[in-house]
Amino acid sequence: MISAQEALDRLREGNRRFVSEDWSTQTMPSQTRRREVATSQEPFAVILGCSDSRVPAEMVFDQGLGDLFVIRVAGNIVAPSQIGSVEFAVDRFSTRLVVVLGHTLCGAIQATLEELERPSANRSPNLRSIVDRVRPSVEVLLETDLRRDPQKLRHHAVRANIRASAAHLRHGSQLIEHMIEKEGLRVVGAEYSLATGVVDFFDDPDVSMRSEFR
Repeated sequence: MISAQEALDRLREGNRRFVSEDWSTQTMPSQTRRREVATSQEPFAVILGCSDSRVPAEMVFDQGLGDLFVIRVAGNIVAPSQIGSVEFAVDRFSTRLVVVLGHTLCGAIQATLEELERPSANRSPNLRSIVDRVRPSVEVLLETDLRRDPQKLRHHAVRANIRASAAHLRHGSQLIEHMIEKEGLRVVGAEYSLATGVVDFFDDPDVSMRSEFR
Protein backbone atom coordinates (compact mmCIF):
# COMPACT_ATOMS: atom_id res chain seq x y z
CA MET A 1 0.00 0.00 0.00
CA ILE A 2 1.27 3.47 -0.92
CA SER A 3 1.08 6.04 1.88
CA ALA A 4 -0.71 9.35 1.45
CA GLN A 5 2.57 11.25 1.54
CA GLU A 6 4.19 9.06 -1.11
CA ALA A 7 1.11 9.42 -3.30
CA LEU A 8 1.20 13.20 -2.89
CA ASP A 9 4.89 13.25 -3.78
CA ARG A 10 4.14 11.24 -6.93
CA LEU A 11 1.47 13.72 -7.97
CA ARG A 12 3.76 16.69 -7.37
CA GLU A 13 6.54 15.11 -9.40
CA GLY A 14 4.12 14.16 -12.17
CA ASN A 15 2.81 17.71 -12.35
CA ARG A 16 6.38 18.99 -12.52
CA ARG A 17 6.97 16.75 -15.54
CA PHE A 18 3.72 17.95 -17.11
CA VAL A 19 4.65 21.60 -16.72
CA SER A 20 8.18 21.09 -18.05
CA GLU A 21 6.96 18.73 -20.83
CA ASP A 22 9.36 16.10 -19.56
CA TRP A 23 6.92 13.22 -19.97
CA SER A 24 7.64 9.90 -18.29
CA THR A 25 7.86 6.93 -20.65
CA GLN A 26 6.46 4.76 -17.86
CA THR A 27 3.09 6.52 -17.95
CA MET A 28 2.59 6.21 -21.71
CA PRO A 29 -0.18 3.76 -22.70
CA SER A 30 0.98 0.42 -24.01
CA GLN A 31 -0.44 -3.00 -24.74
CA THR A 32 1.58 -4.42 -21.86
CA ARG A 33 0.15 -1.95 -19.34
CA ARG A 34 -3.37 -2.40 -20.70
CA ARG A 35 -3.11 -6.15 -20.13
CA GLU A 36 -1.71 -5.59 -16.62
CA VAL A 37 -4.73 -3.59 -15.50
CA ALA A 38 -7.36 -5.51 -17.45
CA THR A 39 -8.40 -7.65 -14.48
CA SER A 40 -7.46 -5.47 -11.49
CA GLN A 41 -6.41 -1.99 -10.47
CA GLU A 42 -4.45 -0.36 -7.67
CA PRO A 43 -4.87 3.42 -8.08
CA PHE A 44 -2.53 5.27 -5.72
CA ALA A 45 -4.72 8.40 -5.52
CA VAL A 46 -8.34 9.44 -5.91
CA ILE A 47 -8.93 12.69 -7.79
CA LEU A 48 -12.27 14.44 -7.43
CA GLY A 49 -11.99 17.08 -10.13
CA CYS A 50 -13.99 19.41 -12.32
CA SER A 51 -15.34 18.16 -15.64
CA ASP A 52 -13.65 21.02 -17.49
CA SER A 53 -12.10 19.66 -20.71
CA ARG A 54 -8.86 21.54 -19.98
CA VAL A 55 -8.10 19.68 -16.75
CA PRO A 56 -7.67 15.94 -17.46
CA ALA A 57 -6.17 14.59 -14.25
CA GLU A 58 -4.06 11.84 -15.84
CA MET A 59 -2.33 14.38 -18.08
CA VAL A 60 -2.00 17.08 -15.44
CA PHE A 61 -0.20 14.63 -13.15
CA ASP A 62 1.53 12.66 -15.95
CA GLN A 63 0.06 9.32 -14.89
CA GLY A 64 -0.98 6.28 -16.86
CA LEU A 65 -3.58 3.52 -17.01
CA GLY A 66 -4.60 2.29 -13.58
CA ASP A 67 -2.74 4.98 -11.62
CA LEU A 68 -5.59 7.31 -10.65
CA PHE A 69 -9.22 6.81 -9.67
CA VAL A 70 -10.81 9.90 -11.23
CA ILE A 71 -14.23 11.33 -10.42
CA ARG A 72 -15.22 14.38 -12.47
CA VAL A 73 -18.19 16.68 -12.03
CA ALA A 74 -18.80 20.34 -12.88
CA GLY A 75 -17.45 22.55 -10.11
CA ASN A 76 -15.83 19.58 -8.32
CA ILE A 77 -18.89 19.54 -6.08
CA VAL A 78 -19.57 16.84 -3.50
CA ALA A 79 -22.93 15.09 -3.70
CA PRO A 80 -23.85 11.61 -2.36
CA SER A 81 -22.70 9.91 -5.56
CA GLN A 82 -19.27 11.52 -5.31
CA ILE A 83 -18.94 10.55 -1.64
CA GLY A 84 -19.93 7.00 -2.51
CA SER A 85 -17.37 6.87 -5.31
CA VAL A 86 -14.62 8.03 -2.95
CA GLU A 87 -15.72 5.53 -0.31
CA PHE A 88 -15.60 2.75 -2.90
CA ALA A 89 -12.06 3.63 -3.99
CA VAL A 90 -10.48 4.10 -0.58
CA ASP A 91 -12.13 0.98 0.82
CA ARG A 92 -11.76 -1.36 -2.16
CA PHE A 93 -8.27 -0.35 -3.30
CA SER A 94 -6.73 0.89 -0.02
CA THR A 95 -6.01 4.22 -1.67
CA ARG A 96 -4.77 6.64 0.99
CA LEU A 97 -4.88 10.00 -0.80
CA VAL A 98 -7.91 11.92 -2.05
CA VAL A 99 -7.36 15.20 -3.92
CA VAL A 100 -10.15 17.67 -4.60
CA LEU A 101 -8.86 19.36 -7.74
CA GLY A 102 -10.38 22.68 -8.75
CA HIS A 103 -9.00 25.11 -11.31
CA THR A 104 -8.73 28.77 -12.14
CA LEU A 105 -11.50 30.45 -14.14
CA CYS A 106 -13.98 27.73 -13.24
CA GLY A 107 -17.23 28.16 -15.14
CA ALA A 108 -19.35 26.64 -12.38
CA ILE A 109 -18.00 29.20 -9.93
CA GLN A 110 -18.68 32.03 -12.34
CA ALA A 111 -22.21 30.76 -12.93
CA THR A 112 -22.80 30.69 -9.17
CA LEU A 113 -21.52 34.23 -8.69
CA GLU A 114 -23.75 35.41 -11.53
CA GLU A 115 -26.72 33.61 -10.01
CA LEU A 116 -26.11 35.26 -6.64
CA GLU A 117 -25.92 38.69 -8.20
CA ARG A 118 -28.69 38.22 -10.79
CA PRO A 119 -30.96 35.26 -10.00
CA SER A 120 -32.28 33.49 -13.08
CA ALA A 121 -35.76 32.02 -13.22
CA ASN A 122 -34.96 30.05 -16.36
CA ARG A 123 -32.08 27.94 -15.09
CA SER A 124 -32.80 24.22 -15.29
CA PRO A 125 -33.27 22.36 -11.97
CA ASN A 126 -30.27 20.16 -12.77
CA LEU A 127 -27.94 23.10 -13.35
CA ARG A 128 -29.37 24.83 -10.29
CA SER A 129 -28.46 21.80 -8.18
CA ILE A 130 -24.80 22.41 -9.03
CA VAL A 131 -25.07 26.12 -8.30
CA ASP A 132 -26.81 25.40 -5.00
CA ARG A 133 -23.95 23.16 -3.86
CA VAL A 134 -21.36 25.82 -4.70
CA ARG A 135 -23.41 28.69 -3.27
CA PRO A 136 -22.73 28.32 0.50
CA SER A 137 -18.95 28.49 0.09
CA VAL A 138 -18.92 31.60 -2.08
CA GLU A 139 -21.90 33.75 -1.07
CA VAL A 140 -20.17 34.86 2.13
CA LEU A 141 -17.43 36.40 -0.02
CA LEU A 142 -19.94 38.82 -1.46
CA GLU A 143 -20.25 40.31 2.02
CA THR A 144 -16.58 41.33 1.97
CA ASP A 145 -14.56 43.91 0.04
CA LEU A 146 -13.87 41.23 -2.57
CA ARG A 147 -17.22 42.07 -4.17
CA ARG A 148 -15.59 45.23 -5.55
CA ASP A 149 -12.88 43.26 -7.37
CA PRO A 150 -14.39 40.59 -9.68
CA GLN A 151 -11.02 39.00 -10.48
CA LYS A 152 -10.02 38.56 -6.84
CA LEU A 153 -13.55 37.48 -5.98
CA ARG A 154 -13.46 34.69 -8.55
CA HIS A 155 -10.00 33.56 -7.40
CA HIS A 156 -11.06 33.34 -3.76
CA ALA A 157 -14.40 31.76 -4.69
CA VAL A 158 -12.64 28.92 -6.54
CA ARG A 159 -10.48 28.20 -3.50
CA ALA A 160 -13.36 28.51 -1.06
CA ASN A 161 -15.30 25.95 -3.08
CA ILE A 162 -12.33 23.56 -3.12
CA ARG A 163 -11.97 23.85 0.66
CA ALA A 164 -15.69 23.31 1.14
CA SER A 165 -15.68 20.19 -1.04
CA ALA A 166 -12.65 18.77 0.76
CA ALA A 167 -14.23 19.48 4.17
CA HIS A 168 -17.46 17.84 3.02
CA LEU A 169 -15.56 14.69 2.10
CA ARG A 170 -13.67 14.68 5.39
CA HIS A 171 -16.80 15.01 7.51
CA GLY A 172 -19.64 13.77 5.32
CA SER A 173 -18.90 10.06 5.61
CA GLN A 174 -18.34 7.88 8.65
CA LEU A 175 -16.17 5.56 6.57
CA ILE A 176 -13.92 8.38 5.35
CA GLU A 177 -13.73 9.94 8.83
CA HIS A 178 -12.69 6.58 10.28
CA MET A 179 -10.02 6.07 7.63
CA ILE A 180 -8.65 9.56 8.23
CA GLU A 181 -8.45 9.02 11.98
CA LYS A 182 -7.26 5.41 12.02
CA GLU A 183 -5.81 4.39 8.65
CA GLY A 184 -3.76 7.28 7.33
CA LEU A 185 -6.17 8.61 4.72
CA ARG A 186 -5.65 12.24 3.69
CA VAL A 187 -8.08 14.51 1.83
CA VAL A 188 -6.26 17.42 0.22
CA GLY A 189 -7.48 20.42 -1.77
CA ALA A 190 -5.61 21.72 -4.81
CA GLU A 191 -5.99 24.25 -7.60
CA TYR A 192 -4.81 23.83 -11.19
CA SER A 193 -3.74 26.93 -13.09
CA LEU A 194 -5.04 26.96 -16.65
CA ALA A 195 -2.34 29.51 -17.55
CA THR A 196 0.73 27.74 -16.15
CA GLY A 197 -0.30 24.10 -15.71
CA VAL A 198 0.92 24.17 -12.10
CA VAL A 199 -1.11 22.45 -9.38
CA ASP A 200 -1.02 24.24 -6.04
CA PHE A 201 -1.80 21.94 -3.10
CA PHE A 202 -3.04 24.46 -0.55
CA ASP A 203 -5.63 22.73 1.61
CA ASP A 204 -3.89 19.95 3.52
CA PRO A 205 -4.86 19.57 7.20
CA ASP A 206 -1.84 17.36 7.90
CA VAL A 207 0.55 20.08 6.78
CA SER A 208 -1.38 22.76 8.68
CA MET A 209 -1.31 20.67 11.83
CA ARG A 210 2.44 20.07 11.56
CA SER A 211 3.00 23.80 11.03
CA GLU A 212 1.16 24.62 14.27
CA PHE A 213 3.64 22.59 16.31
CA ARG A 214 6.85 23.97 14.79
